[in-house]
Amino acid sequence: MLQALETVLQVVAAGVTVGLIYGLMCVGLGMIFGVMRIINFAQGEFLMLGMYATFFLASYFSDGSMLPWVPIFLVAPAAIIVFVVGSALYVIALRPIVGRRSISEDGRHNAQLVITLGLSLVLQSAALMIFGSVPRSVFSSYASSALVLGPLIGDEVTIFLNKARLIASAISILVAIFVSIFVAKTKIGRSIRATADDKDAAMYSGIDVTRVYIFSFGTGAAITAAAGGLLATTNSFQPYVGLDFVIIMYAAVILGGVGSIKGAFFGGLIVGIVQQASTLILPHQLQGTAIFVVLLATLLFFPRGLFGRDAERV
Repeated sequence: MLQALETVLQVVAAGVTVGLIYGLMCVGLGMIFGVMRIINFAQGEFLMLGMYATFFLASYFSDGSMLPWVPIFLVAPAAIIVFVVGSALYVIALRPIVGRRSISEDGRHNAQLVITLGLSLVLQSAALMIFGSVPRSVFSSYASSALVLGPLIGDEVTIFLNKARLIASAISILVAIFVSIFVAKTKIGRSIRATADDKDAAMYSGIDVTRVYIFSFGTGAAITAAAGGLLATTNSFQPYVGLDFVIIMYAAVILGGVGSIKGAFFGGLIVGIVQQASTLILPHQLQGTAIFVVLLATLLFFPRGLFGRDAERV
């Protein structure tokens, strides 16, 4: 009985730490859709770029004596790099479609789907040519050590928490809180919220909607890239790793409530817990099935997602 309890607690603890990183990953996608209503199929590739940027930064600054926590904090410059890339891609590929009034709303959405899918394929192919297909990982000695909690009951029930994942989840919480405060309290954040509520009204009030869109898209890409850098300290990756996470991101954003940053974060947390908990009764290959069962069950009772009231604004 105690052994079963230990297994359940271990799985839940792992799910929480993974889910917090997923939550940050989903905040980026939630910002892009909440402000611009763009269904971005290339979001998984921004995650992948964040992983590679963190990897090469760690390789550049490492001389064999790097402190174990340093690679985890290299996600900040990696996110800045992806912010620039994401902003440039928006200006080049998406801005001509998003800003056009000569085609219907449905036509713009269809064009956005095709373009973002094309960006996804281009980024995957480019990464394959530049970085190769060999799986990579960001070295941190914390990834092979654990924080031990317990024994919690007598001499039994001990929980092991991976230190690298624990630090990454703590950083995810801090970044998500910072993003939430930034959007709620700053002048730029208020411009983002106004644009998300009503683009035309924001434009007539003097807000440069185009600049808000560029900033929001780049920021959404950077947030997801930061989550990718954190994941890279515990997970191996290759150019097609984005495919493994883009479905998770969309499931989490829909579960939490489309357009809500808070909903995206908690949706990612729930997805992480469900994914890990499903291993107790299902094989690894069916983790995605468990996520979608929970998603469908949630939408039956909360059609707009758990935080649907916030779905119309960031």
